[in-house]
Amino acid sequence: MIVFPDTSFLCSIYRRQVFTPKALEHMDSLSTPLPVSTLLLFEFRNSLYFHQRLFRQDRTRGFSKTQADGMLRHLQSDLQSRALEAVPVDWPDVHAIAERLSATHTAANGHRFADILHVATAIHLGTETFLSFDGNQNKLAVAEGMGVL
Repeated sequence: MIVFPDTSFLCSIYRRQVFTPKALEHMDSLSTPLPVSTLLLFEFRNSLYFHQRLFRQDRTRGFSKTQADGMLRHLQSDLQSRALEAVPVDWPDVHAIAERLSATHTAANGHRFADILHVATAIHLGTETFLSFDGNQNKLAVAEGMGVL
């Protein structure tokens, strides 16, 4: 497996952000579907629901249900067209890798749970390049021998 993304990369594909041009450029360069895990898909979808709640509470935060529904449709379309591909993952192996990453890196560098799981999944899949716009998560991927976007 050559590349594996995190949620910040997916968010940049489906919602216009500062890194969107870079994410779309990378997507256009791929000759195979972008691999994603079920965990990554769940985290992305959950973030859409969370941002809808933020928007309902304060219209200067998050985004509307209409916008979230559009992003969900776009994601589903990309899964159906195979621009994205949900790849099988051996979760007990990922969890063992995540335990090692946490014990080795978290106390010194402050890595979050989901970030560790995404990097552990990338290691499990044999990823060469980790696709993320999260600087701290990229440090973890680099420390584990991966290149980053």
